[in-house]
Amino acid sequence: MDSILNRRVAAVLFLGFSSGLPLALSGGTLQAWLTVEGVDIKTIGLFTLVGLPYTLKFLWSPLLDRFTVPLFGRRRGWILVFQALLLILIFAMSLASPVKAPWVLAFLAFGLAFASSSQDIVVDAYRTEVLREKERGLGAAVSVTGYRIAMLVSGALALILSEVLGWRSTYMIMAGLMVVGMTAVWLGPEPEDPGTPPRSMREAVSGPLVEFFSRDGAWMMLALIVLYKLGDAFAGSLTTSFLIRGVGFSVGEVGAINKGMGLAATIVGALFGGALMTRLGLYRSLLLFGVLQAVSNLSFMILSIVGKSYAMLVFTIAFENLAGGMGTAAFVAFLMALCNHNFTATQFALLSALASLGRVFVGPVSGVLVDEFGWLLFFLVTFLAAIPGLVLLWKMRENVESLEKGDDSKAIV
Repeated sequence: MDSILNRRVAAVLFLGFSSGLPLALSGGTLQAWLTVEGVDIKTIGLFTLVGLPYTLKFLWSPLLDRFTVPLFGRRRGWILVFQALLLILIFAMSLASPVKAPWVLAFLAFGLAFASSSQDIVVDAYRTEVLREKERGLGAAVSVTGYRIAMLVSGALALILSEVLGWRSTYMIMAGLMVVGMTAVWLGPEPEDPGTPPRSMREAVSGPLVEFFSRDGAWMMLALIVLYKLGDAFAGSLTTSFLIRGVGFSVGEVGAINKGMGLAATIVGALFGGALMTRLGLYRSLLLFGVLQAVSNLSFMILSIVGKSYAMLVFTIAFENLAGGMGTAAFVAFLMALCNHNFTATQFALLSALASLGRVFVGPVSGVLVDEFGWLLFFLVTFLAAIPGLVLLWKMRENVESLEKGDDSKAIV
């Protein structure tokens, strides 16, 4: 029996880094560059639109299922194409001037977001296809770890480098780091079951939906996808505001503990959860980690009662991020188990987009709840919001366990 730490898992780790690296370079880091260069706030606001491809990437995912680059197999060929394009675009951004040619920089940033989101589509598909059933939990965990580390590199580290080396050199260095992912493509193995590409664009567009909804209980599974992380998303929507305005911690304290320690706790949680999944299996992991996610929301409620306590803050942030990291590892493994390998790119893109709906809609509701009822009751509501997903998961135990057994038909009975 192969060790769970192998070429497949290693490739997924470094491809996770490759996926996470470009995100800040067209988002927060780019916004910092524009601000430092004195670009007016209206233009900076318009630059946020360059991230639109990340939201709409499912629209062109059927193309990546249908067509294959004649190099490195069905998925790795596309990944390498987008990585090369990303390297070129990031390097080109380093040569552009935010002051003299802001729209040139905007065009390059939009291209960067498009190539980055396209890379994400194919990396998600490759990860789903290359990992064996027992490796999905750890594979999801190391992918999240690589992604988070890359965001730290292209976010916090890039900002530090910009003060020492300047923005041009910083973006050139970030472009060079894309070689990490390109090396992973070169050394990564081909999936044992890469699936069969759709025979036409019509099949590539309709096939993923027809195949998924032909399964018994498909609508219940979609409901589970929306509900499983809802409580977690609810609590996370106003965490920073709560810690600063609700409890009275300084911005620096929140940055160090919530962002810094929180990131470390998320990575540890994801890795620990992924390793634990090899023993617990998919269903029991989803249930246990889901319960921990829900209970972790109550620690914020206790913090709102206790008030400004550093010990309670550290406990709360550590608990919430550990549980969230564990839940994310199990949830990504769950999405991978749901995908049919003939349509992995499209199905994973659609299912992950559906999973993000909760984060989109809870924000406005969260603000109203806090304004009307206060922080204590708000966090109680976030705990209660996690329960329907757990109840639905419990009722669908047989469905989820059938996915664990590697049922090729993906039947939901």
